[in-house]
Amino acid sequence: MYSNKENVNILTALLVAHGVKHAVVCPGSRNAAIVHNLNECPSIECHPVTDERSAGFYALGITQATGERVVVCVTSGTALLNLAPAVAEAFYQHRPLIVISADRPEAWIDQLDGQTLPQGDALGRFVKKAVSLPEPIAPSADSSSDAKERYITDCWHCNRLVNETLIIRNAPAHINIPITEPLFSFTVAELPHERKIDFQPADISQTMLSHVTHMFMQSRRPMLISGQPMNALMDEAVIMAGDDERYVPDFVVYTGGAIVSKRLKRFLRRAKETWAINAEGEVNDTFMNLTNVIQGDGEVVADYLRFMLEQQPHPFVTLWNELLQRAAQRLQAYEPPFSQMAVVKMLETSISTATDATGSLSYYVHYANSSAIRLANIYARHAVFCNRGVNGIEGSLSTAAGFSLVADKPVVCVIGDLSFFYDQNALWNKQLDGRLRILLLNNRRGGIFNMLPGLEKSPARDSFVAAAHDTTAEGICQQNDIYYQRADDMETTAEGLRLLLSAQFSRPMVLEVTTDASADEQTYKAWLNPNNLIT
Repeated sequence: MYSNKENVNILTALLVAHGVKHAVVCPGSRNAAIVHNLNECPSIECHPVTDERSAGFYALGITQATGERVVVCVTSGTALLNLAPAVAEAFYQHRPLIVISADRPEAWIDQLDGQTLPQGDALGRFVKKAVSLPEPIAPSADSSSDAKERYITDCWHCNRLVNETLIIRNAPAHINIPITEPLFSFTVAELPHERKIDFQPADISQTMLSHVTHMFMQSRRPMLISGQPMNALMDEAVIMAGDDERYVPDFVVYTGGAIVSKRLKRFLRRAKETWAINAEGEVNDTFMNLTNVIQGDGEVVADYLRFMLEQQPHPFVTLWNELLQRAAQRLQAYEPPFSQMAVVKMLETSISTATDATGSLSYYVHYANSSAIRLANIYARHAVFCNRGVNGIEGSLSTAAGFSLVADKPVVCVIGDLSFFYDQNALWNKQLDGRLRILLLNNRRGGIFNMLPGLEKSPARDSFVAAAHDTTAEGICQQNDIYYQRADDMETTAEGLRLLLSAQFSRPMVLEVTTDASADEQTYKAWLNPNNLIT
């Protein structure tokens, strides 16, 4: 049986019609009718998460894993505002997060009634579309014709607004639902049969594909750059290229998402022009030399360019391939002492050899922001997931946890201590199982702040900026039924990684590796030293 709220039933029916399969649901009374309906739908799996901020990132992780639209449903009031970080991240990742918020009747907004605030536009420009549904009131048999007409119009209006929102495939959207009391009547046997509106995006044309390819192959120094995910050796190669103008491209084709490395972005700003290809047709002038924007699937263009280069090698591409090979040799030769850098190298060496029968990696790999993703940028030779939309640390663990709920193989999350402790509520979830494996890099502070020139002169750096602490994850793991292992040298780290990657667990595992922040800093800076370059 479903709710007797007509707008909730229209929404539910259209979620099913549009193929939504996953919903992250948060507790509350005002949204109980929505959660009830979602749970009643056989085709929708509900994932309960109490912390709304964490819930938003759980939903983001599920969209990363499935590539599909995922609902996150919250109650009224500030519950909705807690989703803002995840929604902003999803906006810049172009992920189809569907925010559904229950609301109080409009008449009570700003009247000092509980859990009321203006919700309709609360997420601002971080959603591509925001709608508030009307509340259709079913007419009685003796209602006036005007009341019956108003009911029909309100139902049509609900249908249209929900359809307009659900056809969005590449950005978050927000559906706000005012619900009047009584809230808890579940007397409707079937969902209504609702009109579904479809949207078909246009494919990139063969003419445009040929034009981009011609421009690329005719340029003296063309370069294909993919944002997330990308070849991590590029950062290393840029260090080795230095000021040598032979390696600077004159024509860049840019696909994919954001680029982690500031060094690489500075290098590409030396190019003459860039053509950006993205599904949204957005003007992202990252390299300050954008001349063309093409709306379409960048991977189609990238694959075609790679095919053409196999048929007709380009001397500039050959030059860069040789540089990338030398960069790989340099990385292989550099043996960092025990540090976060050494731990990530050890992890990635193990991961790179773990493949299934098809040659695919045996794990999905998530890196948290800040130091962790910078280390991935050095050693990862495969696609990694990271919240690099707005680069916040707050939901890194929740995103990986949400991803693991629907993953078909283990998920390894590499995360720093501040990110982990900030997002520890991600582990407060009974649905988590042994698919989630966490490598916690704990040097007892925000280690990235040791890398910022000049900040060491401030007496506030360690305590107030880098948030120095003496916390460990053992107690957190114990209270959340998480398997815990600790390591503090190369030998115990190697054994811990063996367990992390190969042991079977019914619950998640955390391997906490404690390092010294000063040693981490010295090791990283030694790698950046040009005297260590292999030429």
